[in-house]
Amino acid sequence: MLAFARRQTLQPTVFAPAENLRALASMIKTLVGAEVELVMDIPEHSHFVIADPSQFDMAIVNMAVNAHDAMVGQGRLTIRVGPAHRGAEAGDQVVISMTDTGSGIAPLHLGRIFEPFFTTKGVGQGTGLGLSQAFGFAKQSGGEITVDSEVGQGTTFTLYLPQASEPREPRSVEATYEFVHGHGTGVLIVEDNPQVGTFAMHSLTDMGYRPVLAINGQEALAELARDASRFKVVFSDVVMPGMTGIELAHEIRRRYAGLPVVLTSGYSHVLAEKGTDGFELLHKPYSVEQLSRLLCGAVCTHRSNVT
Repeated sequence: MLAFARRQTLQPTVFAPAENLRALASMIKTLVGAEVELVMDIPEHSHFVIADPSQFDMAIVNMAVNAHDAMVGQGRLTIRVGPAHRGAEAGDQVVISMTDTGSGIAPLHLGRIFEPFFTTKGVGQGTGLGLSQAFGFAKQSGGEITVDSEVGQGTTFTLYLPQASEPREPRSVEATYEFVHGHGTGVLIVEDNPQVGTFAMHSLTDMGYRPVLAINGQEALAELARDASRFKVVFSDVVMPGMTGIELAHEIRRRYAGLPVVLTSGYSHVLAEKGTDGFELLHKPYSVEQLSRLLCGAVCTHRSNVT
């Protein structure tokens, strides 16, 4: 909701979308499934933009999930990157497009596709927030996102972001990801949002972790009761139905002293009122890089304290 309303806190920097897309390729392939052909039409020469790279990653994942659902697990997903000039007012921009061969969007729904909570999916199959996040990110970054679709033929989402000059020290996505490899570390993810949970699961699997997903606090405690030794860290959402992430963290601290807990939330007002009681916090939306680095830091800190 903060993304759609353009009220979230962004951390814009200069980066090359092509580098992020190459780093996300294996995760996107996992998200869309083995029966979907993934085509990456990305030039060797990088075009740079100024935007929040974490929000960019999240927008790409959200669009990929939407494409997967439209294709029902079969088809072709094509991602392209290139420059574009859209007139003096818009200035030079970089275009990132995602084209699927899915069912398409009916004209009746095209005008509402970016609205929060609007979805054509069945109950329990989507929150209707993925595309609104992409919309808010584009607008707040000084760009835009458009959609072209034909029923029975497929859909193309096109993201326009302000072009920037190449930084003196280019940001190396691949090198950073390698540095925070999980090396088989077991992680218990506690997340009630299906899309966010899927993103975290696939992200950590690609990074070499062994994640297990629980959809609420009680399920998380049941997983730990079965065999807590599988996990070296717990990664939990704060705002969940029933037991909150902070309450869960305290219960884990009581039952499993020394098992580190990392919290995550996009609701800054809740945290401002209640605080995190000293637990590590990762603000949503987060990038794969931020997630892996913080989990690695929590595990390493725990090991050093034990020894």
